[in-house]
Amino acid sequence: MLEYNEITLRKFIIFENEPFEVLDSHVFRKQQRKPVNATKLKSLLSGRIVEHSFHASDKVEEAEIDTKLAKFLYANRGEYWFCDPKDPSKRYTLPESLLGDAAKFMKQNSEIETKLFDEKVIGVKLPIKVELKVKESAPGVKGDSAKGGMKQATLETGAVINVPLFVNEGDILRINTETGEYVERVN
Repeated sequence: MLEYNEITLRKFIIFENEPFEVLDSHVFRKQQRKPVNATKLKSLLSGRIVEHSFHASDKVEEAEIDTKLAKFLYANRGEYWFCDPKDPSKRYTLPESLLGDAAKFMKQNSEIETKLFDEKVIGVKLPIKVELKVKESAPGVKGDSAKGGMKQATLETGAVINVPLFVNEGDILRINTETGEYVERVN
């Protein structure tokens, strides 16, 4: 069981009989009152976001989220197909709504971690940084680069991100999967 002040960022808790991830947490005290932990929670089953304040007397159960390695095969019509890395015949599918923004940074035939709750797959956990190839990008324009000019580039997974002007087609970029932003060009 977690005390009200132990409900912090990136923890998994059981709230309203389903697993939630803590997206934001702020413990504060209003004037003469007891301390309160104002949190923002995301349901791992439905994806809905809830704001809830936990008081000093509140306790919640920590959710046991297990991870299991899986191989991402391909995406088709909003469904993402995975298989067991050791046994390709054991295939299963996950809807796009369950994956969220992580879906646009998954490369075909790459191994990723899936999150399990009660032996049921409820999402994926990508590495913080992934390396992806630029599939399409407008040529950089010479000129005012003092302001750090940006342009859009399409990656091999279909994701469109903002990149600096010097990035060209065929370059391999390191991308932060949590923010969806360009980090650096890989040699």
